[in-house]
Amino acid sequence: MASDVSKLSDPLDRVLSVEIARVTERAAVAAAMLRGRGDERAADQAAVDAMRRELQAMAIDGTVVVGEGERDDAPMLYVGERLGLGGPEVDLALDPLEGTTICAKSLPNALTVIAVAARGSLLVVPDVYMEKIAIGPGYAEGIVGLDRTPRQNIEALARAKGVPVDRITACILDRPRHAKLIEDIRATGAAIRLIGDGDVAGVIHTTDPESTGIDIYMGIGGAPEGVLAAAAIRCTGGQIQGRLQLNTGEKRNRADKLGLTDPERIYKLSDMVRGEVIFAASGVTDGNLLDGVRFYASRTVTHSLVMDSRNGTLRDMRTRHLTSTASDS
Repeated sequence: MASDVSKLSDPLDRVLSVEIARVTERAAVAAAMLRGRGDERAADQAAVDAMRRELQAMAIDGTVVVGEGERDDAPMLYVGERLGLGGPEVDLALDPLEGTTICAKSLPNALTVIAVAARGSLLVVPDVYMEKIAIGPGYAEGIVGLDRTPRQNIEALARAKGVPVDRITACILDRPRHAKLIEDIRATGAAIRLIGDGDVAGVIHTTDPESTGIDIYMGIGGAPEGVLAAAAIRCTGGQIQGRLQLNTGEKRNRADKLGLTDPERIYKLSDMVRGEVIFAASGVTDGNLLDGVRFYASRTVTHSLVMDSRNGTLRDMRTRHLTSTASDS
């Protein structure tokens, strides 16, 4: 039996959803112990340490393709770091604490996030900005796009959804760079949900608008977060597009070294995630989709989502950890 398992053609067959959830759960618990303390660096480091320990104990040959940054800037979980005990070769895209400021201030929607895919499946991008647009499942391909104006996208989505424009809500990072985008969207009559941080969560919210109230994500955020968000969209049947913001020679050179030579290229979902993927997220603070970590005298409770693109499953997992084992992570 062991020899048969080792010959599986799909490396994800040996990456169980419960193992992936354990990675994000441990990181969430570690970060939650520091939420509301005002120390972003400490919370992020605690999540990094916990996530790395779990990944190192997994039977995988993992390579970080989206992580904490370049090796010189990130001592652990840096891009290119190899993790695991050995096994199937996989790409790892991760954010040990998506929303460090959110966690430090104990605001909604801080998450721990990871995506696992077969080696070479995930787009490797430089740590630059990316313009993004994303919607959830159930729409014709190409209903929205970065090659259109905000008004065109909002109106097209409203028509496809069969509702007036004023029933559409867009999620946008609250940044000065988005002043014109916000003005244009409000001019259509659509509503806007501004978020202070955490654009992976913002994109994920489009996958379940009935629960989150968010129909579309628009704006400029991190390129690595764009790949992570695309992994979640790949599992839900939604749509996402991204365009790198290569507005300096240094940024263009970094992109060129990765083979990303066209600064105007619009990357579609199939460009960012070229195969099957497992995606997991655990709540650190309470949010629209996930509850934050709960601490009790004898147990710690985590809330996670685990998505698998191969079979279209989404597991909503509430896990009780004995307090001793949670604190040992």
